[in-house]
Amino acid sequence: MNMKHFAVAGLFALGAVAPAASMAAGDAAAGKAKAAVCAACHGQNGVAQIPIYPNLAGQNEQYLVAALKAYKAGQRQGGQAPVMQGQATGLSDADIANLAAYYASLPAGGK
Repeated sequence: MNMKHFAVAGLFALGAVAPAASMAAGDAAAGKAKAAVCAACHGQNGVAQIPIYPNLAGQNEQYLVAALKAYKAGQRQGGQAPVMQGQATGLSDADIANLAAYYASLPAGGK
């Protein structure tokens, strides 16, 4: 393959990846609206008042998506997993992306 073929292949690869990456990003405003039920354990601004619950504010967006999907699939065990599995079961992929975007957009520690 010559350089021209590599360049064309690279452009196609970028075109295939770029839409998927943009679709993965959630809507923080929609996530904020959906987060009301989360506040009971994780705090109004993603900072838990009870030490056994993790802070979500400022957490990595991809991590939150992966964690919520794992709870939904029953792949996370122990601790508060049964509660989180119950909460995550009713979430769509868009809900999960939106919640993750919202919590990732908040300043860590609620500051």
